[in-house]
Amino acid sequence: MAEKTPQNYENHRRFIPGYHLVTFGILALYFFWTLYQLVRGFSVATTVAALVAGALVSVALYVRIFVAAVQDRVIRLEERLRLSALVPEDLRDRIDDLTTAQYVGLRFASDGEAAELVRRVIDEGIDDRDEIKKLVVNWRPDYHRV
Repeated sequence: MAEKTPQNYENHRRFIPGYHLVTFGILALYFFWTLYQLVRGFSVATTVAALVAGALVSVALYVRIFVAAVQDRVIRLEERLRLSALVPEDLRDRIDDLTTAQYVGLRFASDGEAAELVRRVIDEGIDDRDEIKKLVVNWRPDYHRV
C-alpha cells in the first residue's frame, strides 16, 4: 500500500480531477455551447439541447450534494458511537445535542482530545464545521471520504 501524505486541515478536502475538471468541465462547456447556439439561432432543436445540457449539469451537481449528505449521515452515526465511548459520563447525554455539522467537524479529533473538544463545541455553541476542524490539535485522518 502506498504511503499517504499526513492529513491535516489544509489538505483534507478531496479533489477528483476526473470529476471536478473533466466531467463537470465538459458538461459546463456543453451547457454554455448550447446556450450560445440558442442565442445565435432559436429553434426547437437548440432549445431541447440547452434544456438537456442544463439537466446534465444539474444531475452532476445533485449527485455530489446527495453523496455528501449520505456521507454526513454516516459520519454522524460513526461519531455518535465513537463519542459515546470516549466522553465522560456528564457529556454522554449531551452528545445527541450535537448537529450533523458539529459531528463532521469533530470526526478529525483524536480520541485523546475528543472529549474536551466536544465539551467546548457544546458549551461555546460552535456550529461551523470548519471552525471545529481548525481547533483539532492531533488530526485523525479520514482517507475514505467521498
